[in-house]
Amino acid sequence: MRELYAHADADLALEWVTELGRSLQDPDYPIEARSLGRTLLRWKKEIAAWHEAHVTNGPTEAVNNLIKRVKRAAFGFTSFRNYRIRSLLYAGKPNWNLLATITPR
Repeated sequence: MRELYAHADADLALEWVTELGRSLQDPDYPIEARSLGRTLLRWKKEIAAWHEAHVTNGPTEAVNNLIKRVKRAAFGFTSFRNYRIRSLLYAGKPNWNLLATITPR
């Protein structure tokens, strides 16, 4: 699947994803593989669209995941400052010099 992103042709990517999705529908494959095939067929245009724009929402999803993890770990924090510090710690390598420059509204 990773090799799909190694080339730049969107039409070829669409064809490849469609063929892979269809071949995974084989009844001899386990149900998980067939489910993956259905997912690939449902999302084939979105997968192939990367070849035209070269943009992904991966960083946004990573930040959202980080925020959710911090909220779970920070249960009970009432101070925005403490919540922000915890977020920076989870994100890794925070720039502590900027901490005093930002104040919540």
